[in-house]
Amino acid sequence: MTVNISRGANPLRDPDDLRLNRIALPSALVIFGVTGDLSRKKLMPAVYDLANRGLLPPGFALVGFARRDWADEDFAEVVHDAVKQYSRTDFREETWQQLAAGIRFVQGEFDDDAAFERLRATVEQLDAERGTMGNHAFYLSIPPKSFPTVAQQLLRSGLVDEKSDPNRWQRVVIEKPFGHDLASARALNDALESAFPADSIFRIDHYLGKETVQNILALRFANELFEPIWNRNHIDHVQITMAEDIGVGGRAGYYDGVGAARDVIQNHLLQLLALTAMEEPISLSAEHLRAEKEKVLAAVRLPEDLSLATARGQYAGGWQGGEHVCGFLEEDGMNPQSRSETYAAIKLEIGTRRWADVPFYLRTGKRLGRRVTEIAVVFKRAPEHLFARAQADELGQNALVIRVQPDEGVTIRFGSKVPGTGSHVRDVTMDFGYGHAFTEASPEAYERLILDVLLGDPPLFPRHEEVELSWRILDPVERYWAALDEPLEQYQPGTWGPASADEMMARDGRVWRRP
Repeated sequence: MTVNISRGANPLRDPDDLRLNRIALPSALVIFGVTGDLSRKKLMPAVYDLANRGLLPPGFALVGFARRDWADEDFAEVVHDAVKQYSRTDFREETWQQLAAGIRFVQGEFDDDAAFERLRATVEQLDAERGTMGNHAFYLSIPPKSFPTVAQQLLRSGLVDEKSDPNRWQRVVIEKPFGHDLASARALNDALESAFPADSIFRIDHYLGKETVQNILALRFANELFEPIWNRNHIDHVQITMAEDIGVGGRAGYYDGVGAARDVIQNHLLQLLALTAMEEPISLSAEHLRAEKEKVLAAVRLPEDLSLATARGQYAGGWQGGEHVCGFLEEDGMNPQSRSETYAAIKLEIGTRRWADVPFYLRTGKRLGRRVTEIAVVFKRAPEHLFARAQADELGQNALVIRVQPDEGVTIRFGSKVPGTGSHVRDVTMDFGYGHAFTEASPEAYERLILDVLLGDPPLFPRHEEVELSWRILDPVERYWAALDEPLEQYQPGTWGPASADEMMARDGRVWRRP
């Protein structure tokens, strides 16, 4: 089907979207758990911003499902307030009125058959009144333990039908965590596939919607400058970091029993590793991108002695940024005996010709020096027979640093002669920032991902094979940590983690970057 985009062009519409016809067909987005922070701060504003950019059709509807006793007007007011507070584009009354006309709310519990009958009646009415054509996306912004119940209710009520008209689609969207180990991930996938075909299940990792993450492919494969040196002959090691300067806050109940490795390494950081290390795909299609990422994850190897290749810890109480903060075990609602880590570091190897003997160091933590996510590709040292290298406290190695957040961009670190009569070389940097180089604002991650769901475009969504491979990597580490009968190492807030993490790098003759 060809979408006519020549009429009523919105001035906020991105020219690239016009050129690619990336405009959703008539459809309805049903959000379960619509009263949560994710829905209020991310999903609702993203829907409005898409509409404001002209990327949603007039035949679009937004349906909320929750326990609250709301009328449609009450829910519309909640959406309005969320849009006014969190949307990235200017508020335009014309856009809001068009969006508001398709807003509906259904009250109910997940195990309430009657509630799902009301939901079916609501979307069928929208099909007739708004022309949503039976195209429905179900966004499960709810705890994973409720996924099987909702999936079965959708199937039982006829909201999803395996034998439905092929010109109509139903899709389900789930957020991480995708299980807490390999066995639970498989059980979760089986529950979802009992109601939806595999290619109709969209697993959102919001990091994959970020502009810089997607630019990794362009950086590597659109530039002859990098690909010839992207291998073991030139690269010494790779560091992938996701650091936060905040504590667990109100997530204490969720975080206990999960920990930093399950929360971040299994999904975000292993996805970044796969994009950094993958071979060039045949095309940018979902099939070919996923195939190359899966090859990398299947080739990941853990060192034999995990005591030398992992580190973990918990943040203690202390001073950070001029204020005293409590320790992890002192957070409201936290189990004072919790053995969940707030910092985790792992050394991995990739058993391919390109990456043989090149270690990948993954680390994540809370209450660290600053909020940053980056990929640092550190190159081997140049021969030292001509120039003295940089001071001992500097890396003294070329590095390409891909910044994912908060300041999206790329930094190149290289040696340059210090002005003067001597021949001393000092490390300097060249910096590229998206905010400075382009006048166009990068789409917010959830804008891109929600649009891809409505378009049925899955390259940015990991399929269950990737999820299972990731758990195969992390499960042995979790089992090793669970077997240790010792308290977790404490680290001070505002630092860069426990001493054991630095010792892990020092054994390899390397140091962590200080972003």
